[in-house]
Amino acid sequence: MRSSNPVFSRRGFSRDNGYAGFNTAPQAGGAAVGTQGSPYAQPQANPYATNPYAQQDLQQGAPPQAPVTTGRMTMDDVVLRTGTTLGILIVTAALSWALLPVDDANISRSYGIGIGAALIGMVLAFVQSFKRKATPALIVSYAAFEGVFLGVISSIVDNRIANGAAMQAVIGTLAVFAAVLVAYKAGWIRVNRRFYGFVMAATLGFLLLMVVNMLFAVFGGGDGLGFRSGGLGILFGVIGVLLGACFLALDFKQVEDGIAYGAPKEEAWLAAFGLTLTLVWIYMEFLRLVAILNSSD
Repeated sequence: MRSSNPVFSRRGFSRDNGYAGFNTAPQAGGAAVGTQGSPYAQPQANPYATNPYAQQDLQQGAPPQAPVTTGRMTMDDVVLRTGTTLGILIVTAALSWALLPVDDANISRSYGIGIGAALIGMVLAFVQSFKRKATPALIVSYAAFEGVFLGVISSIVDNRIANGAAMQAVIGTLAVFAAVLVAYKAGWIRVNRRFYGFVMAATLGFLLLMVVNMLFAVFGGGDGLGFRSGGLGILFGVIGVLLGACFLALDFKQVEDGIAYGAPKEEAWLAAFGLTLTLVWIYMEFLRLVAILNSSD
């Protein structure tokens, strides 16, 4: 499974691994969303259907229905797993904030621990991203190590650059989450192949620019090409938040498709993993924006 997350390949309910793809869930009118005139125009059979009428229902344009059996993913499962991963992340972030001081005498040690935790979390996330099935231990461990990093970096920004930055970033992240959820449920955002392709292309370009900027900063010193400071930094921070919002819409669509197609219950861990990755991305972009805005004062 590959993923469409801004940092890692997002795990999805794709055809090659038995999950419903972004565009295989047909609407009540017939063809799948955003697939008219494409090879994906015909609805796909529910890979989890166990009754002989599932294919007939799809041909008649009815939404795919999960089999009436136990062990299927539900919204409650997704909410519970996502709450678990985010809860662990928040607890470890709070502990690292409290136990790893960032005063002049301790900032180097605390920052080193935070970066080490971030690298471990990145490795765990990559391992999970390339696994075909969810491994709860990997996902929970990722959340714990990522929380340590977020606690340290948030403390540094909040105490040394912009007082209250962490709370502003949290509020901004929650606001984006709520806005995208409302827009998605209201049908203002249509997740189809065109939307997916645009988001992936924009993200690839964004990440390439960030890598180039980092290389210039490492070898040339200073802020590199200036993509993470000043006016350009603010612009790219806003773009980063918008990309995160787009990936939230992709996450919601994946969850919706997985429930509709009766994905196994353990796939709720993958949904939680994807949502956690996206929310961390949005939080970091907001934290960076607050830091840039305050350093420009």
